[in-house]
Amino acid sequence: MTAKKRPDKIVIPYRPRPLQLALHQERARFSVIVCHRRFGKTVFAINELIRDIVDAKLANKPRPRAIYIAPLYRQAKQIAWDYAKFYLEKLPGYKPNESELRVDFLGDCRLFLIGADNPDSIRGIYADSAVLDEYAQMSPRMWGEVIRPALSDRKGKAIFIGTPKGKNSFYELYDSAKKGKSGWSTHFFKASDTKYVDEGELLSARNEMTEEEYAQEYECSWEAAIRGAYYGRAMERLTRDGRMTTVPWEPTISACTAWDLGIDDSTAIWVCQQADREIRLIDYYENSGAGLDHYVKWLKEKPYTYDQHYLPHDIKVKELSSGRSRLEMLRGLGVNGRVVPKISIDDGINAVRAILPRCWFDEDNCGRGIEALRQYKTQFNDRTQAFTQRPHHDWTSHGADAFRYLALSLRDDKYINRQSTADMNYNMFNYESSSNQQNTAQGTRWFPW
Repeated sequence: MTAKKRPDKIVIPYRPRPLQLALHQERARFSVIVCHRRFGKTVFAINELIRDIVDAKLANKPRPRAIYIAPLYRQAKQIAWDYAKFYLEKLPGYKPNESELRVDFLGDCRLFLIGADNPDSIRGIYADSAVLDEYAQMSPRMWGEVIRPALSDRKGKAIFIGTPKGKNSFYELYDSAKKGKSGWSTHFFKASDTKYVDEGELLSARNEMTEEEYAQEYECSWEAAIRGAYYGRAMERLTRDGRMTTVPWEPTISACTAWDLGIDDSTAIWVCQQADREIRLIDYYENSGAGLDHYVKWLKEKPYTYDQHYLPHDIKVKELSSGRSRLEMLRGLGVNGRVVPKISIDDGINAVRAILPRCWFDEDNCGRGIEALRQYKTQFNDRTQAFTQRPHHDWTSHGADAFRYLALSLRDDKYINRQSTADMNYNMFNYESSSNQQNTAQGTRWFPW
């Protein structure tokens, strides 16, 4: 029995469009590709990964691996799984595993399809190549904590591809790469330029979609208000009016902070000053996996003089491990604050909408918080194909919740005679200091709690 001769060339049923072909010829290790709807990005992505695996095989790398990542696992299955099987089925050793969304081929090669909603599913693996599809809808931690380390051993490459969803981590990645970051390249494709969607269809889409939707989905606008965003139009108006700018700290005016405290996820802090009716957002901080002492240290390192800290209502809940609440822990660290009463989310959202026209934002210090407000949106029900009354919980929730507590507190404080000029000798971290006691004796009668 004569063994079959292995063919020198295997033809797969893929003919790239001109722009896709140019992207396949890209040699940068990391690429950020911004493209309009119906560009063909998923077909491009799967075939790019297949080529990278074959190249790794030809370079005699053992057990080549590539990963396709969608925002959700079910999206990876719905969008890319059929493409993966279609383009790989002619390769020797083709063996799909639908329960694990992977395809083995060419003996020891493997292509994975995963969702960014379960990053722990691929922790510890390696990859020669990865594509993060619709990266704007993923947590930035997916890249830094999971995918980037997976590429290190093999010096693997990565492609970030998708349509804008505001100025989030996808925009930051694109902006950083566009400024000449070593080893990175950028590509930007609008429907009006590529001509991949005919003019009649674009006209029909423009007539049936909102202006913001069309600008975002077909013209790749970073500025377009996001569909379902609670504050999208208001934030767009503030940008248009020049309210996203440099807002200097005014030393003669006291500052207040508003917090959203996370346990397993992020903690967010807004810092603002009030000057007559103006609300000046001068700083924003967000971090995760850090103790309360970390955030108190951040406050202390700032030059601001604080007269109030607004804290979420659940800060009073006692932890089972310590028997103490985080409010007690904060006070133990020298920070006292006012607990914002539990009020419906709808009332809080309305309070935010009421104060936004009075706000000025420092776009450098508050960049992530600004984007959280821009992109904070309602949930979308896939079954009913309608937006619900509940906010969608994602990375934007922390900054938006902290701002909601600020809005509720400023709304309630309009009836309170608050000090507007800072006492430069006041020490919020040491109430027992002589200057603080002197202020009380002189009848100043204001306190940080």
